[in-house]
Amino acid sequence: MSATASSSDSSSNASLTTSALGSTTATTRSGNPWFQLTLATIGFAVNFWAWALLSPLGPLFRANGTLGDITEGQVSLLVAVPVIVGSIGRIFIGGLTDKYGGRLMFPLVTGATIIPVLLIGFWAQGSLAAILVMGFFLGIAGTSFAIGVPFVNAWFPPAKRGLAIGIFGAGMGGTAISALTTVPMYENIGDTAPFVICAIVLAVYGVFAWFFMRDAPGRVAPTTSLMSRIVANSKLPITWQASILYAVAFGGYVAFSVYLPVYLRNAYGLEPADASNRMAGFVLIAVIGRPLGGWLADRLGSIRVLGAVFAVVAVCAAIASSNPPLENFGTIVFLLLALALGVGSGAVFALIAQATEPSRVGGVTGIVGAAGGLGGFVPPLIMGAIYGLTSSYQWGLWLLAITSALTLLLTLTVVRKTRARVDAAPH
Repeated sequence: MSATASSSDSSSNASLTTSALGSTTATTRSGNPWFQLTLATIGFAVNFWAWALLSPLGPLFRANGTLGDITEGQVSLLVAVPVIVGSIGRIFIGGLTDKYGGRLMFPLVTGATIIPVLLIGFWAQGSLAAILVMGFFLGIAGTSFAIGVPFVNAWFPPAKRGLAIGIFGAGMGGTAISALTTVPMYENIGDTAPFVICAIVLAVYGVFAWFFMRDAPGRVAPTTSLMSRIVANSKLPITWQASILYAVAFGGYVAFSVYLPVYLRNAYGLEPADASNRMAGFVLIAVIGRPLGGWLADRLGSIRVLGAVFAVVAVCAAIASSNPPLENFGTIVFLLLALALGVGSGAVFALIAQATEPSRVGGVTGIVGAAGGLGGFVPPLIMGAIYGLTSSYQWGLWLLAITSALTLLLTLTVVRKTRARVDAAPH
């Protein structure tokens, strides 16, 4: 009897040990959430670096006549084309990520981005038409955002999703890499250097992601068609509401990050390198603000955080319209504006994670991300047109202030009610 029991216990212990080892092995194979978050954030930063390569070079191309005698409006179009393509592309890439997962989509998009980066570096720089066409394909890099949000969202529990997605969103700091390095490399090493170096980094990341990136365990892929999911997701109240919020928050950030070198050159007479460095400071503060926004939304509630954000943006934009001196006060206003836009961008996706089914986060993210990118596409064109007509950016900044005030009103009324309905619904 004792021998039998002992044998049974040994068998049971062996079974438990095998089960535990199997569980540990499965966890090891599936990956660590923070490691996967790090991989996704790096991928987002690298792709955004590529996405923003033309922004610092726009004013330089005009100043040195590389593309001929181009106008201010053509410079605005040059830096805006990758933005709109990357934005619209998110609608489809987000849906494809729901279906196939970030494990496949991140290396795929990263690899595809290498081609236009190299073609701009070695072929397109002598022609405005050629660089606009390549800028169109460079927009592929901007879709990486719609891959990372559902990928990261699936790895973390609801209470940590705001922070996790905010940390991932800090990858938008890739635009700061572009701002700090593109012009110096272009002027000191050669006109192909920024593109070659970026392409090499993209290639290294793509290979690394292919071998080490993993989708979250238990991820359920949708079975319906891509178009039917896009239509269904577009009908959700949270989708169009978050789209408006993100168009102002992230759209404002994108607009400033791509157009700030041109703005500072025209409004304050700064040199291209100086303007790019100041743009990098703006981007850095916004990048810090993004995880802060997600963290605050987890703890204080996304509606409360977003309300404060749009109030600050409205006030800062109104002050900036008076063209304050950059020394001290003016710089503080712009950096506070950057912080608010970064916090707002993080809080919007905390709101989406809180109010959307996990299996639909990619699709909703794609639509909302598209709205944010389009929000960044339109203002540079408007700013360029207004400056061309008035030789001032005052009315453009007043439009941002008014838009932010209206968005604040929407947040505290309609969006608040939608969030309350989600909280009240049975789970």
